[in-house]
Amino acid sequence: MEKQSQHQQGKWIWMDEKPAVRQFGRHQLVYFRRSFELSAAEAEMSQLHIRVSADSRYRLYLNGASVAIGPCKGDAATHYYEEVDLSAYLRAGSNVLAAKVLHYSPFGLDVDGYGGPASIWRSQWGAFLLDGAVQDGTGNLIESLHTDERWVCLADRAITFVPSFMETLYVGGMERVNGGDTVPGWQDCLDGSANNQPFDWRPARIVSAVADPTYGHLTPWRLAPRPIPALYETSAYFKSVTRLEGAESGFTFYQNPEDAVLQALEVPAGAKVVVELDAGELTTGYPVLELLGGRDSQIKLLYAECYESGKPEAINRRVKGKRDDASGILVGEYDCYKVGGFGNGEIYEPFWFRTFRYIRLEIATADEPLRLCSFSYRETGYPLDIKASFKSSDETLTPLWEISARTLQRCMHETYEDCPYYEQLQYTMDTRLQALFTYVLSADDRLARKAIYDFHSSRLPDGMLQSRYPSVSPQVIPGFSLYWVMMVHDHYLHYGDEALVRAYLSTVDGVLQWFDSRIDSLGLVGKMPEGYWPFVDWVEEWRERAGVPAAHEAGAMTVYNFMYATALGLAAELNESVGRVSTGAEYRARADAICQAANQRCWSKDRKIYQDGPGLEQYSQHCQIWAVLCGAVEGEEARRILDVVMTDGALSKVSYAMAFFQFRALAKAGMYDRSFGLWDTWRELAALNLTTWVEDPVSQRSDCHAWGAVPLYEFTTEILGVQSGGPGYSRIRIAPTPGPLKSAEGAVAIPQGVVLVSWQRTADDRFELSCEVPAGTEAEIRLPSGDLFMIPEGKHQFSCELTERQQ
Repeated sequence: MEKQSQHQQGKWIWMDEKPAVRQFGRHQLVYFRRSFELSAAEAEMSQLHIRVSADSRYRLYLNGASVAIGPCKGDAATHYYEEVDLSAYLRAGSNVLAAKVLHYSPFGLDVDGYGGPASIWRSQWGAFLLDGAVQDGTGNLIESLHTDERWVCLADRAITFVPSFMETLYVGGMERVNGGDTVPGWQDCLDGSANNQPFDWRPARIVSAVADPTYGHLTPWRLAPRPIPALYETSAYFKSVTRLEGAESGFTFYQNPEDAVLQALEVPAGAKVVVELDAGELTTGYPVLELLGGRDSQIKLLYAECYESGKPEAINRRVKGKRDDASGILVGEYDCYKVGGFGNGEIYEPFWFRTFRYIRLEIATADEPLRLCSFSYRETGYPLDIKASFKSSDETLTPLWEISARTLQRCMHETYEDCPYYEQLQYTMDTRLQALFTYVLSADDRLARKAIYDFHSSRLPDGMLQSRYPSVSPQVIPGFSLYWVMMVHDHYLHYGDEALVRAYLSTVDGVLQWFDSRIDSLGLVGKMPEGYWPFVDWVEEWRERAGVPAAHEAGAMTVYNFMYATALGLAAELNESVGRVSTGAEYRARADAICQAANQRCWSKDRKIYQDGPGLEQYSQHCQIWAVLCGAVEGEEARRILDVVMTDGALSKVSYAMAFFQFRALAKAGMYDRSFGLWDTWRELAALNLTTWVEDPVSQRSDCHAWGAVPLYEFTTEILGVQSGGPGYSRIRIAPTPGPLKSAEGAVAIPQGVVLVSWQRTADDRFELSCEVPAGTEAEIRLPSGDLFMIPEGKHQFSCELTERQQ
């Protein structure tokens, strides 16, 4: 028998050989199928391993089962493919490989969201690629399944995408579906039902080879293997019904008593029914409607994060209260489905996942009764394996940990995301924090490595990085490029990967050179160029300037200079770690020069703190915090300035995300005991019965922003005290900060395993610490008394007396 070649065999296929000229914002959904036969003997011994990709998104089925979804988000230079083992799905007799591929409008993104998701790159061509063949146990070819003209395809005519009205850029519009034009059974045509429908299945056309082996002409799809695991999909159910309207119509309503899932709903002809359901927490998933009868009924599915006290006048000026209070109204994007009324029933789910805690179903039947057989959803997200844990004597901290972990998970899919409802875009500031939270929670760096590569790939000719990427809508926030430099350093500290550092040093150099080129006559990084967004933080005083300090109008911003100095210091360490000592010295000299210029030009002699800009009577917590972090001020003076930060209510206050750096500054200055009062902000949010953290204290837009999951990092690295004492945890440092707590215990993930820590204050004013460090590691233990110990792997116990101040 013929052996299967290991080279790429499939061709890129579509309905047409050339890209069709389409109206702006019109996406194209195409179905593909390939049938093949296997004998009983072949099915028992067969193997099927495939590589699959598409432009722009696909879902792949084998014999009716969903087996893959992708491709992973890339860009014009990196188009990912998935590798999947489908052997377990093969069967004797007829088999069907099927895919639905959605090509988003190639004309870019407009403000109405017509142009498709901002985070999904696409070319002017729609295309589908599958490489694989059924083989026997010794590699002999049974059936070649590579995409070519033996595949058949059909253009969808049931789904229309409509523009967003809530600034949701993630799907390029919601779905309006005519169920009567859908294709029943197309994923698994074992009974031939799809062939009996009046649909024009026709041979696919080859649009491109995978590569040009002779002249090196590049295709629009430069293939690379998926660098992260597949997203999970798990069946889930609604926890309760929060509202029922239309009982006078005489329908019957059933609930599963265990989980309150909407199990069956009988709606008579000519009736209108409203059902609002609560998933119990904010989640991401694919809603699934299973229907029977009810031809021409209209069903509207509205997705909301919470109830509100009225329809907002503006999307960033919302009025929200307790998130489990169902007395208000649900505001959100919605899909509409017109029921086809097929005799064997029908199922509707949107092509892309939705974000919601609550869903409102509005059902209006026509001339036939409708049975809603079930309504559930498949939760989806990045398969984060949480290994860390935390609990303490202060029970009010427990929900902060739980909410933080959930928020992080909801903002992890094929990239880190700022928010899953509105944008699903990977922003650098958000991503740096999310990656750090992931490191301590699971030690999984795969999504972080992809993020570092993504932003590196966004580099502009002048060295600046885009602030959100992948994205078909370019945007630059200059300060965010500095967070990327910090992100590379974070990874080195946690994983010690010198090869990764070397791969990105040229990009680090480019970012820092961009800032150096903008040094003004005062010795400071001057005003940011027009067309860039010099965002710093969502602060009430800066609301009307979209998070930009007023100081920017006059020229240099102090906070950007201190952030630049911080990045220079960390870049110096990266360069020195791989032997570029002279470059490290140059960066340290640059950082010193920036700090000296800021100390001379941005220091208020009257208030004895830093101004937001040279000579301006504008002040914020941000400048003081970053002054400490970059080393512009140290020792007692740093502690005095941070005392002002903690007590002066006139300073512009940091948001939930920027508070991360406030914690870092307090830790660096030896003042972490002062941080425990800051948790009141998160306690107040938890009192609103949020299940994920909100975006910022200024707007009430997103209810899920993972940059606020700060407790994950603080509880593990400061309260439990587990930190990296050298690149890749070559030495573990354990130095708990007990503050007012009486006890704490938990686990912290590191690349070598899990570090266990438990400590308590005893009745006789002693501090007792127990810890266990993984095999092959050593740890430095520092007790609150200052006592220092070096320990090998294994379990250890320590004790010390507490001073009167520590008590």
